[in-house]
Amino acid sequence: MRVAAILFIAVCLFLAGATASRAYVSNSNLWVLATALVLYTLGNLSMIALMRTSGLSLAISLSSVAQLIAINAIAVLVFDERLGWHQGVGVLLGIASVTLMVIG
Repeated sequence: MRVAAILFIAVCLFLAGATASRAYVSNSNLWVLATALVLYTLGNLSMIALMRTSGLSLAISLSSVAQLIAINAIAVLVFDERLGWHQGVGVLLGIASVTLMVIG
């Protein structure tokens, strides 16, 4: 349970950082950029706790795929971006790879 909680916190921080980064691209406000950098830093600090709990390879893999899913969802739902079929297949392969790591 502890791994899931830390992963959730890390993904939320990275997701907020990515959203702030995307907002900075749109308006070039330095405060938005500073917010994004702080959020990414906090996300990386929470990843250290996750690595201590579950190990480096599993922590990074879980975080990467969780971020992949969440950030693509935000990009599509909030910023009206569209995934091509190549990108969609890439997301599915990322999910499949981490599933194999977790069950194997």
